[in-house]
Amino acid sequence: MTTRSLFWFRRDLRLHDNPALLDALAAAKETLLLFIMDEEIAERAGEYRRAYLADSLARLDESVGGHLAVVAGDPVAVLRDVVARYQITSIHAARQYAPYGVAAEAALAAAGIEIEYTGSNYAVAPGRVRKPDESNYRVYTPFFRAWQAHGWRTPAPAPTKPEFIKPQQQDRNLPTWLPPQGVSLQSAGELAARERWEAYKSGALSRYDEERNFPGVAGTSRLSPHLRWGEIHPRTLLADLNQSSAHEVFRKEIAWREFYADVLHHYPTSSRDYYSPNYAAMRYDQPEEKFQAWCAGETGYPIVDAAMRQLRTEGWMHNRTRMVVASFLVKDLHIEWRHGADYFMKYLIDNDVASNSHGWQWTAGCGTDASPYYRVFNPIEQGRRFDPDGDYIKQFIPELRHLSAPEIHTPWEVLDGNSNGYPAPIVDHAVERLEALARLEEIKAAKAPYPHQNA
Repeated sequence: MTTRSLFWFRRDLRLHDNPALLDALAAAKETLLLFIMDEEIAERAGEYRRAYLADSLARLDESVGGHLAVVAGDPVAVLRDVVARYQITSIHAARQYAPYGVAAEAALAAAGIEIEYTGSNYAVAPGRVRKPDESNYRVYTPFFRAWQAHGWRTPAPAPTKPEFIKPQQQDRNLPTWLPPQGVSLQSAGELAARERWEAYKSGALSRYDEERNFPGVAGTSRLSPHLRWGEIHPRTLLADLNQSSAHEVFRKEIAWREFYADVLHHYPTSSRDYYSPNYAAMRYDQPEEKFQAWCAGETGYPIVDAAMRQLRTEGWMHNRTRMVVASFLVKDLHIEWRHGADYFMKYLIDNDVASNSHGWQWTAGCGTDASPYYRVFNPIEQGRRFDPDGDYIKQFIPELRHLSAPEIHTPWEVLDGNSNGYPAPIVDHAVERLEALARLEEIKAAKAPYPHQNA
């Protein structure tokens, strides 16, 4: 009987630098390519991420000559069915580390389905970087040093002359989801990812350390959606970096992604619960009218509102403004970080459970930082510092395009600043900053800085 392997695409929708795919091809004469669509997860993902995934799968299918099988259902049931119908002799996949992927792998093992796992979606798999005493890192900087010292493999080549099995028509269920009207998502797929990296590498990467914090400048790579879906592997990026200051800062940003994945690996409940449990006692306000204003980009603070409107328009937001809007929600509006994390999850095409949850907790003050809650971003000064000419604000808030650079960050102080319908500030930042710090004082006596102490 001809050997037939199955490669299970998950968060690795690419052909280049995919060791698990190479193993599947090496294990058999023919290989079936499969993506399993969990309809419940897809429904929770929201319209933006579903549309991006549909585009990515279509591009992947093109790259394999229309040989991609897409089947909806529970992985245990789907794999049993597909293995029987195609007479599969081995199953191959990359290991997953987010809670959903870990649970799926445990269910498959319990069902007696054997899978050969190779590699992961990270340069260094979560759990590999450890202190000398074998405990895990809880602070980024020492993690980064150890992560870099650990190192990673060089990128694997793309397959040559692969023999793919043509799927049966009943298994060709590629989704056709489209983004909402008026929403413009960046192009998905491996080719788009590699083209974006090549263009960025030859241009703005050399200025990354200087321009990465300015949302009105094309200073970041916008590769986060491609990394989230595995359309490009971080090893591919790391292999092209040198020791310059700009490249070192970019390398550190890749390490932040891997650090948060490592934290989630060791503390899986931190995807939804507090990393530092004593902050669960923080007094928060209910997410009512002010939360709706934040969601709609109608807070009256231009840099906050521009960012929230970018999210709804593009399914993406600049990293600097992610911190600004998160700080504003938690410290100015006193609304619990989980509401913001859930909102981001609904719209971000690059939503990654580890980065999203821990990024929010870092800003909210209950994450992996030594003394974080005192950090309260001033939305006016953030705008003046990182969007000095108001280019970013004007791109997403047409109501303020008539204002000059000095005026645009405080339109309420200008005679005709709000004449086009832009709202007045819904809170006074100076007052709410003091309120946020007062609420911190209420819980300072709590003693539970790390989740393992409550285990």
